[in-house]
Amino acid sequence: MNNEKIFDLKKRTFVFSLEVIGLLRSFEKSYVADVIGKQLLRCATSIGANIVEAQSAPSKKDFANFFNISLKSANETLYWLALLKHSGIGNKDKIDQLISETQEICKIIAKSLITMRGK
Repeated sequence: MNNEKIFDLKKRTFVFSLEVIGLLRSFEKSYVADVIGKQLLRCATSIGANIVEAQSAPSKKDFANFFNISLKSANETLYWLALLKHSGIGNKDKIDQLISETQEICKIIAKSLITMRGK
């Protein structure tokens, strides 16, 4: 990830998905890496996909539901990244960067949900 912060959440989650794909492509082939990698790919890419879906939601309730799903996917992503880190699969520094970015994305989504509920 470059040092330039992306403030557009849709773009940021898209770039994040690409970074996760890059990490997964770097893995040595193994059954464990494949299984964890598939789980990580699903939830990490789901974050941005649900943000995009929220933008065309017909109601505020549906909009918030997509953000809730996105937050759940981000939390699941943290789990799989931590599992990779502690199992020694993949580049630890890259995984740490992705964990940090996931945590920031979680905070942004959570703050957005709090703001939505306040209105």
